Amino acid sequence: MCPENIMEKYIRAHPGSQTLHERAVKVFAADGATHAGRILDPFRPYVARAKGSRLWDVDGNEYIDYKMGGGSMLLGHSYPDVVRAVQEQIAKGALYHENHGLEIEWAELIKSMMSSAERVEFFASGQEANIMAIRLARIFTGRRKVLRFERNFFGWADELAPPDALGVLADEVKVIPGNDLNLLEEELATKKYAILMMEGGGALVAGRVPWEDGFVQAVPGLTRKYGTVWLVDEVITGFRFSPGGWQAILNVRSDLTSLGKAVAGGLPAGALVGRANIMDALKPKAPPKQFLQHWGTWNGNPLSSAAGIAACKLYRTGKVQERVDQLGAYLRERGNQVLKEKGINGRLYGSKSIIHLYLGPIDYEPSDDTMPPTRDVDKLIGGTSSMGGMPEMERMGLHLLQRGVNCFSFELFFFLSSAHTEDDIDQTVKAFADSIDAMIAEGTLSGV
Repeated sequence: MCPENIMEKYIRAHPGSQTLHERAVKVFAADGATHAGRILDPFRPYVARAKGSRLWDVDGNEYIDYKMGGGSMLLGHSYPDVVRAVQEQIAKGALYHENHGLEIEWAELIKSMMSSAERVEFFASGQEANIMAIRLARIFTGRRKVLRFERNFFGWADELAPPDALGVLADEVKVIPGNDLNLLEEELATKKYAILMMEGGGALVAGRVPWEDGFVQAVPGLTRKYGTVWLVDEVITGFRFSPGGWQAILNVRSDLTSLGKAVAGGLPAGALVGRANIMDALKPKAPPKQFLQHWGTWNGNPLSSAAGIAACKLYRTGKVQERVDQLGAYLRERGNQVLKEKGINGRLYGSKSIIHLYLGPIDYEPSDDTMPPTRDVDKLIGGTSSMGGMPEMERMGLHLLQRGVNCFSFELFFFLSSAHTEDDIDQTVKAFADSIDAMIAEGTLSGV
């Protein structure tokens, strides 16, 4: 079987998507995509509708979905309570550009779940929350510099993106390796950093490169000692890992936390929560040199607030997270059986409901399958881009799509939702096994 066959089969099965892609490349610069994660050779499916754990494209192809709105759809697509809340609210008005009661109720729910949330501020995205965190930290500390960890993702704005990315101006940003307490303290001891930023769960999508628990638990003591504000980006992990987020699992409490994705049940939103004395800079009566105005047409908008209330009421019991974690463990177990049986060096691993695929040398055997079988960051990430990626992953993603499984393919990972079932995972594992067989036959995958 020649490598081109899967490409030809895919194109034949997606004529409607191909037509839309041909239109898209004439209006969108990034090979017809509006998000880097939606680029695939020859093209990704063009989706017509979604429900529960499934997507259907314009050609009628059905997929078990593991992109789940980039991790936003913890409850699955079109969850009835969220749909009902949005339908009822849009009939009353989509955008008031005024204060309203829904935003208060939503913030109170968030505050009730996260112990660090003394104050809550809403945004249109998690990236905006991270930008605000930097500015608040500078006002609070009187310092300018930003300290971040390698491969942690916070957005594409200048001080959030990789400093070596094209077009980025980030003179005040320093990036250091993670999981090195001596190096971290050496930097913090200079007392020049306003903020230390960390991605919740681990580097790249909440744990492709996991944090060491002891490292994380030592961070708050160090940042307090040297007067630096500690931000944890829980845009992905917030409410997905537990009602109190990733921090609650490790029993730590950051100064500021950014939220997004699941916080609004799948509608656009971001939030920054944290210490009142840091966020007091937003008070109109703050001293002139310490006052920061926050503008934003979509901040706490009624539709996102209504959806967020409906979703957060379900998150706070912890039952949703417990169910999704069980599904994640089942996917890891079944998928790793396939890799072992077929003699492929690799591992499905990940914390909770986010499962990553690693293909490569096995350096050691971790105590459980939540951890990768190598400590080599370059091997875990692969590729040369800030988001990593390997040709094998992209090829696997195409094979899985052709077999009705939709997941991220620049680095293969899966977001689980409470709408997924054991049967979904059984079908996914079958597609995974068949894809491995096909790739071995075409010569694009070996023992690795």
